[in-house]
Amino acid sequence: MSERLSDIRAHIVATRQLETVITAMRGVAAARAREAQARLEGVRAYAGALGEAIGAALSLELGEREESIASPGKPSAGHILLAFCSAQGFVGAFNERILAAVRKSLAASQNERMALYIVGERGAALAEEQGLGLAWTTAMAAHVDEAPALADRVAGALYDRISANQAGRVTLIHGAPDGGAGLTIVERQLIPFELSRFPPSRRSPPLVNLPKPALVESLAQEYVFAELCAAATLSFAAENEARMQAMIAARSNVQKSLQELEARHRRQRQAEITEEIIELVRSAPR
Repeated sequence: MSERLSDIRAHIVATRQLETVITAMRGVAAARAREAQARLEGVRAYAGALGEAIGAALSLELGEREESIASPGKPSAGHILLAFCSAQGFVGAFNERILAAVRKSLAASQNERMALYIVGERGAALAEEQGLGLAWTTAMAAHVDEAPALADRVAGALYDRISANQAGRVTLIHGAPDGGAGLTIVERQLIPFELSRFPPSRRSPPLVNLPKPALVESLAQEYVFAELCAAATLSFAAENEARMQAMIAARSNVQKSLQELEARHRRQRQAEITEEIIELVRSAPR
């Protein structure tokens, strides 16, 4: 026989084990995506409280209302493109879609001095393969609890470059779940920080012991941190939803392979039985 029955059985066992692993990975990805979505509510509440505080600070009669605040750097100093990619693999075209948005943004900013910041080892490796020069990279959060520490690390790297007058703008690109099986690419300006989106509070002005510019600057930086936390959390959720979809496709392929193996096993078993019958007939006395 060209193929032994024992080899097919071994292949079936290995394929079933692979299906079990894929199913477990899908379950883990789904649990992590749900956890990230649950944590996002707290991050948004934190950002909302900061927004109210900024509005209250802007209501202080200590000078004219500022329109934007962001950085000690000048807008002409440079432009940071910050992209959140995946920490691990098995995410389908997740990183490719993020980097496609990066390339589009880079192409639209040819007259600016660009610096590409990538969060996520898989995305950084792919960016290097595609010839995109990296100015800075760091690991993506492996668990949603690591999002605040990641946001703090990213904010520190951004403000280091801004303080050195090497950048005056920051554009943020990240993935977000779209509620279905797809992925939404979010691209927005992070810095300069636009104060015009925060209406001054109509309540009684708060008592403060800081000058208004220093207070607003501090609150704006804290809001940027909250936005980075939200981006990290959304990207983590989107990464795990992409992994979940990849595992669904992989499980479907494994099941098809398993069906083919079982059909081969039946055919091979029938062939062996037929051969045994023929041998018995040939050896029977005449």
